[in-house]
Order: sequence, then C-alpha cells, then structure tokens
Amino acid sequence: MTGRTPRLSRLRRMAPEGRSVPAGRGGRVRRRGAQPKVVALGGGMGLSASLAALRRITGDLTAVVTVADDGGSSGRLRDELGVLPPGDLRKALAALCGDDDWGQTWARVIQHRFQSKGEMHGHAVGNLLIVALWEQLGDHVQALDLVGRLLGAQGRVLPMSAVPLELQALVRGHDPELPDAIDTVRGQANVALTPGEVQSVHLVPNDPPAVPEAVAAVLDADWVVLGPGSWFSSVIPHLLVPELLDALTETKARRVLSLNLAPQPGETEGFSPQRHLEVLGRHAPKLALDVVLADEAAVPDRDSLTDAAKRFGAAVELAPVARPDGTPRHDPEQLAAAYDRIFRMHGRIGPWR
Repeated sequence: MTGRTPRLSRLRRMAPEGRSVPAGRGGRVRRRGAQPKVVALGGGMGLSASLAALRRITGDLTAVVTVADDGGSSGRLRDELGVLPPGDLRKALAALCGDDDWGQTWARVIQHRFQSKGEMHGHAVGNLLIVALWEQLGDHVQALDLVGRLLGAQGRVLPMSAVPLELQALVRGHDPELPDAIDTVRGQANVALTPGEVQSVHLVPNDPPAVPEAVAAVLDADWVVLGPGSWFSSVIPHLLVPELLDALTETKARRVLSLNLAPQPGETEGFSPQRHLEVLGRHAPKLALDVVLADEAAVPDRDSLTDAAKRFGAAVELAPVARPDGTPRHDPEQLAAAYDRIFRMHGRIGPWR
C-alpha cells in the first residue's frame, strides 16, 4: 500500500458532471452471464493487436493509451496546437471497430493519411477528427467517447494522462564513437529508434496526473493486460504515472503481461524474453503480475523466463500467438484464444462463464 491511497480514492470518485465513474470492485455483484471487465494498457501497434484480440472475447473493454508520441502527424499537431498526441488513441479506436462493413469502413477512414505536397501530407483523418472534437468539447474523454460511438467501437479508449508527456531515456552508446558513454535521449520517436542500449526511461513532467476514468477502470477491472508493444516507449510509460501505478498495484484485478514476439531494433535489440521482465521490474519494483504470456516459438529458454516471472509472482503461459506468415505480428484469433484460456484458467472462476 502506498502513500497515495487517499488520492486514488478521490480519483476513483471523480468524474466530470454527467459522467459516472465505476465504484471499486469491493461489494460489486455481477449478474450471471456478465462479461469480464478488461483494461488493456499500451500504445501503438502492440496495443492495437491486443485490442483486436480482446474485443473478440469481451464487450466490456477499456484501452488506456500512452500520450508521449512526438513523431509524424501526432507530433505536428502536438507542436502546433498544444494538444495530446492523438495517433495512438486513433489506432486503439480503429482496433476496436467491428468486423462488419460499418466498422471496417470507419477503421479505414480514420487510418487514412492524406498524400500531398502541402501541409496536409501525412496527417491521418482520425487525428484531425479527434483534435477537432477536443477543441469543440474541451474534454478529452467526452470527445473520445463520441468518436467511439461514431465508429461503433467495441470498447472505450482513454488517455493515460490529460497532459502531453515527453519521454526521456538514459542510453548507453547512443553515440557509436563513445560506446560506454550514457546520454539523455529526448522524445518517444528518438527513443524508439536509438542505436544505443536504453538503461531507463522517465517522463517529463515526472509526476503527471492520471486521467481519473483510467484509474477507475483499472481499479474496477477483472483483468488488466499490459503489453505487447514498444517496451520503453509504449509499455513502461504507464508505470511512470504515479496514480496509474498505484492503481495497478492496488487493484484486485488479475494482471497479465503480454510479451513481444521479437526484440525491436534499437529500443530492445538483443533482449531475451526474461530481459524484458527485468527492465520492467527495475521501473516498477512493487508491481505484481499473475500471468506472463509469450509465444512459444519466441522463448528459447523457458526456465529463465519462468524464474524471471516468479519474481513478479506470475506463472508463464506459452501459446502460438504469432501470424503464420512468419512476420513478428500477433494473430488476433490466436491471441484471443490465448487470452480466453488465461481468463478461464487463472481467473477467479468468473460468473461470465
């Protein structure tokens, strides 16, 4: 239990007028047949893969998304308008679109990027739509909920913080001519592509406020899913928002960590599956997990991964979750089957079953 518990209690109760925030799990009674409440944390394509799988097994799904992106269309809108970077939020909304014509049409529309020789080049339609609604409504969560209703999204998308964040990393060997020197690399886009070895990351500001609805969702969940995704720039940042980390520590939800299929060039070059867990533990030493999910073909040393997972109190589940074409991408159906099995085998036998 941390010293921020009273603050978490206030956040749990907070909600803008006209919008409710769920109470904690204590005393909550589920109706027979209700679906599990699942919260997925991350950003970018990793979170999108997880959401595409999870929406197949539950309709009670919330995505909590990083807001430190500073590249591409998101970075340009952030610099020009001072808004949250909308790109990862847009990707999460697209992943929650249904498989019917309506859902797939809107998913393509919001992901569409303009091609031109002018200022609009590279901007995504969904980014512009989200930012326009933020300016119209003056409320990040209300605007994202409205976009979700327009798309028919099968779940909810929330930013992890309501202020734009800068990711900074301490990197060994960022300058190839000084392989032992440790430099500060600023910006998510630069961290993701750094040629050196990332030692640690932090956020600026270093104590950012969490979105109250995101905290409430974590506290009220049955399952929290962290990862897959860019480890230092999409997964670990959630653990650097104090109120969100407190919620992850104190929630009675079960927690599953979904590992990447392969190391990422630059950011996690040469990382073993267990190394991913080690750096996660360095950034959040009090975090406990229940399950670590990995693709069976991506784990050359199961014993080492099992030992690393035990330090979090977690069991290891190996499953074939990669696409059959050999690319390091998750297959939504396979990943959904793995999550479904984990929820049944490791959950408190839920009344949704």
